[in-house]
Amino acid sequence: MREDLTVLRSTYTGLAITLALSFASPAAAQTPEQFYAGKTVSIVVPTSPGGNFDLNARLVSRHLGRSIPGQPTVLVRNMPGAGGMLVANQFVNTREQDGTTIAIMERGTPQLAYEGNPNVRFDPLKFNWIGSLSSYANDAYLMLVNESHPAKSVEDLRKQDIVLRLGGDMPGSTNLTFAVLARDLFKLNVKLVRGYPGAAPMFIAMQGGELDGQMIGLGSVRGAQPALWNGKKVRPLLQFGRTTRLAELGDIPIGRELLSDPADLALLEFAELSFFIALPFVAPQNVPPDRVAALQKAFMDMTRDKVFLEDAARSNFELSPIDGPATRAIVEKMSKTPPEVVRRYVDIVRKGGE
Repeated sequence: MREDLTVLRSTYTGLAITLALSFASPAAAQTPEQFYAGKTVSIVVPTSPGGNFDLNARLVSRHLGRSIPGQPTVLVRNMPGAGGMLVANQFVNTREQDGTTIAIMERGTPQLAYEGNPNVRFDPLKFNWIGSLSSYANDAYLMLVNESHPAKSVEDLRKQDIVLRLGGDMPGSTNLTFAVLARDLFKLNVKLVRGYPGAAPMFIAMQGGELDGQMIGLGSVRGAQPALWNGKKVRPLLQFGRTTRLAELGDIPIGRELLSDPADLALLEFAELSFFIALPFVAPQNVPPDRVAALQKAFMDMTRDKVFLEDAARSNFELSPIDGPATRAIVEKMSKTPPEVVRRYVDIVRKGGE
């Protein structure tokens, strides 16, 4: 009798396992090509339309689908807020963990986790990094001012009678971070004017006289405001995100040239790490590994595609792409920054941006 019960239990167990497998999600057994066929992939943008992150996301949306197995449709969805933290936090708990939702992340957002920002709910190293369109090999982050502003060089901003009104977004936004550093680390006469959700509104404010300038990448200016750059309606005073001067801006100093104290230089180096993943794309942390691998490969294949490159050239975008593992390696380097450097950085940037 006991033997019969044992056999019966074994039979029921086997049947239960069989049924469980038969009712498992069909998507779990699909190849990436089978899964993505007929699907729509959303690229979430953490800024308002018209800025650099938005324009680059839209460039990718026009071409990435051809490289993803199954060739899904790719669309852009804007979700501005909290300097990119809103999107990063939502990626932790979102139900869209199947690989149909990715994001272009603001470059300064990963650092917020290592700064101890109380609103951070994400671990950057748990995200699936797809790659970055730019490693800043051919770009520079500029202190850009209206042509009419009296400062002709960065040294003019040390004069008491010349003040520069720089726009900024929320904590984590690179424009705000470097505006604060310009004022509090470099001791330049900068006045912060916050509340602009991206570069496009700041350009409008600059043209309307509300702002004198903003911190922005050269590639961003060329891509979003070519008439202003080509028409010399704006001019750069200082370069960041570089260890040497960009060749075409050989007369414009880089930030590291203006600092001599090793502690100041270490702080600036931590701040500038984000530029080496200037336009990073990321997937939520629980996307199946085979789909992550498919997205990473598709991203790099796209960056070598002739049609993509021609489209990027028409938009004057700077491209120096790196893959997902290389992008993650920069994030890991952020995580290993000495605590005393991070504490001082936070003390300057967080308090200065309040």
